Amino acid sequence: MLETTQKFLASPLGSFINNQWVHAPSAETCAITDPCTAGVIATTVRGTADDLNAAVDAAHTAFPAWSGLTAETRAQYLHKIADALEANFDTIAEIEALDVGKTITNTKGFDIPFGVECIRYFADLAVNLPTDTALEVAEMEARIHRVPYGVCGFIFPWNFPFDLLVWGILPALAAGNTVVIKPAELTPLSTLFFAKLALAAGLPAGVLNVVSGSGSVIGEAMCNHPKMKRISFTGSSAVGKQIGATCGGNLIPCKLELGGKGAAVVFEDADLDLAAEQLSAAITFNTGQVCCTATRWIVQASVADAFTEKVTTLLKAVNIGHGLEDDTGMGPMASEKQRQTVLDYLQKGEAEGATTLLKGECLQPSGCEGGYFMSPSLLTGSIDNVCFKEEIFGPSAYLTTFTDEADAMAQVHSIEYGLANSVFTQDLQRANRVADNMVSGNNWINAHNVFAYGLPYGGVNLSGLGGGVNSPETYYDYLRSQTVARPL
Repeated sequence: MLETTQKFLASPLGSFINNQWVHAPSAETCAITDPCTAGVIATTVRGTADDLNAAVDAAHTAFPAWSGLTAETRAQYLHKIADALEANFDTIAEIEALDVGKTITNTKGFDIPFGVECIRYFADLAVNLPTDTALEVAEMEARIHRVPYGVCGFIFPWNFPFDLLVWGILPALAAGNTVVIKPAELTPLSTLFFAKLALAAGLPAGVLNVVSGSGSVIGEAMCNHPKMKRISFTGSSAVGKQIGATCGGNLIPCKLELGGKGAAVVFEDADLDLAAEQLSAAITFNTGQVCCTATRWIVQASVADAFTEKVTTLLKAVNIGHGLEDDTGMGPMASEKQRQTVLDYLQKGEAEGATTLLKGECLQPSGCEGGYFMSPSLLTGSIDNVCFKEEIFGPSAYLTTFTDEADAMAQVHSIEYGLANSVFTQDLQRANRVADNMVSGNNWINAHNVFAYGLPYGGVNLSGLGGGVNSPETYYDYLRSQTVARPL
């Protein structure tokens, strides 16, 4: 472990409010463990409803000055944070790997650089996108003028703490809002380190606030606060419905980025090596704890056996071990609770008649005794099976076969999730037709898990509502429209 990482983890980790660290000695604490060993690596102080109120008040007070800055000046502050992250790249990559159980190759190769790119993308976007749009109205000078909402609240999950943090708050900050963040209590470390770097980079007090703690306390207080002007939640569909209902009752605009059960349709003319490579990588990346990953593999019957042989060979070859080892291909589950959830689903799937093509089992790699490891799994059977219908959130997939395009599409649309699907075929006309007709926020051709800034990403149906991330549309999500008109 790096010395800078050790120093950060050894310090008191409380809430970050109005550019001050809050950790009352009498407050409850929460042990943060390394999923690779189950050993405690840090201790955080649980925030209270009073802490949340103080954070919202600080953000509310800071809003007029922050929103009053030019977009160029706000962008300068944000670029300084990106600079600080790049200067501490190895440290935050290690913190993210230790906190979630990710592989260091993933955090260094994807999470951290993609997150830093997000900061620069939205900082520059705010400078270049107009906030006024002229309207063609007879005998009138009219326009839409966009202004920031005010205090925006963010509730994040535990699977991608750093990237979901920046994907969420950066467009809001760039647009002139102030933010209050509730990270997942299980994985708050990279968010707290981000706050530390934002303070060092000179971000004005109250613009960014972090309150660690439970969803039932901090999340509920956030959704019911009268000064909160917009809420964003990323997490399960079940909790999203609850938050949406609470925000609706309080007339707080709410953005929900929810779960998924992605389908990958593999036609008989597909490059099977490519499809097997993409889909095996999809369920082993972040140990399958990815809401948009493909876990329903709908394969044309004529090539199902060949595809199964290729993909199971790849899954068996994945090197499972401690995330900090450079040659590790897949780390542990983020918690023992999540590992047990996956194992329970596999047992239910078998009990409902699924056939196991590759068995998911608990593992203890050398030097990782006590960690939350398990091997990838693949089941096959009826689309009525629980493992086909419900989000498992682990390194597991469910394979079905189809006869023709209509059969494949019926299977895709047999459940109500709508986050991300993919189609594999060398017939591009068919590929685009299928992609156009799959009901989902994101449909990819001959690939899965495709992300780029400028490429909108969001969900529909059980997978969410209220916009997405990574694009100009996201930036405009955090600007409220008002019309200005003058009769001529």
